[in-house]
Amino acid sequence: MKFNTALRGYTAKRLEEIDRADILVGIPCFNNEATIAHVIQMLSHGLAKYYKDQRCVIMVADGGSTDDTREVAKEFQIKPWQEKLIGIYRGPGGKGSALRSIFEAGERLKVAALAVVDSDLRSITSDWVPYLLDPVLEKGYQYVAPVYLRHKYDGTITNNIVYNLTRALYGKRVRQPIGGDFALSRDLAKHYVEQDLWQTEVARYGIDIWMTTEAVAGGFKICQSNLGVKIHDAKDPSQHLGPMFRQVIWTLFTLMERNEGKWKNIQGSVTVPTFDHPSAVEPEEVKVNLDNLIKHFKVGYGQFKALWKEIFCPECFAQISRAAKLGRKNFHLPTPAWIQILYELAATFHAWTHNRMNLVDLVTPLYYARVASFVRESWEMTSAEAEALVEAQAQMFEEQKPYLIRVWEAKAGGLPHAG
Repeated sequence: MKFNTALRGYTAKRLEEIDRADILVGIPCFNNEATIAHVIQMLSHGLAKYYKDQRCVIMVADGGSTDDTREVAKEFQIKPWQEKLIGIYRGPGGKGSALRSIFEAGERLKVAALAVVDSDLRSITSDWVPYLLDPVLEKGYQYVAPVYLRHKYDGTITNNIVYNLTRALYGKRVRQPIGGDFALSRDLAKHYVEQDLWQTEVARYGIDIWMTTEAVAGGFKICQSNLGVKIHDAKDPSQHLGPMFRQVIWTLFTLMERNEGKWKNIQGSVTVPTFDHPSAVEPEEVKVNLDNLIKHFKVGYGQFKALWKEIFCPECFAQISRAAKLGRKNFHLPTPAWIQILYELAATFHAWTHNRMNLVDLVTPLYYARVASFVRESWEMTSAEAEALVEAQAQMFEEQKPYLIRVWEAKAGGLPHAG
């Protein structure tokens, strides 16, 4: 079923009543009764403290929560001069439809700026409000991506895949392309609403990376704002991140096809203006089960090695086979091999027209191998030292971009491998 709007009748009527606003802050949520009140409280405080003379609306875009998320949100008292809007969005389940409803609301209210924050945040403070909104309201930026102070094992998908690929492909060093907390101008919100992806899997699974990619590839004026520590429901990569890996990889590769004419001509990368703010909080430790990661990889190697041998070039497959023989103490999948794996995988995905999600499923164990290798490499490092490791890896992704273009074109032409 195709929806021409994500706003239900009740929400549209409330927007008519409110009529106009200067600022809209949206919270996409689903079953977040434990954290939603804290998030609303911090937003209400921040808007009251920094934008008291502006008309402000807090919008909760709910996915049909089966707990008391909406009830808790309704009961929480915001400042009397602020407006609150709580509704269930229309459209395919997932964050994409929630964001579509927020962007549409911002357009209808003709706001000067919108911000969006995650609903499971425990570390949000009232200062996040100006940190996100000021670059749009005061400095004319159209997209504000977050930068967080994170533990070295929080964000392994960003550190080992998303940051590297976004930077190498599109030439902008956006450190957290799937951050979840961001701000944008009304014209960018309008641009997003007008795109044709709201019924697609990209909107369901990869909306954060799509928004960042669209802003970067579309030439919008982007910056980053340092929000300090992000404390949310962090997950052990050995336990929970397989499904997320599959969704993010699928979206990244789909966007590569959409934007092929843009990224192929970009060389190197440039920094993105970043607004820093003092933070006294240290990130919580994220525990990683290294044995589990290695086990997942080795089981996958036993199942899929014949297929991997077909997909990857001989040199790349040799590195994978070498890693499969290593134990916990000396486990290693070198960065150059990981870059080859991702680039050859992108090219294979492009060449395959069917069973693409099967292809991504097949290679998920290789992601576990890379995370295990990163954990081993950074075991004795502080989070700051591990950050230098991430930067060095991203630089290597850039330097190997000609290899990506070579295999991309070779596999599209029907050649199995390209050296």
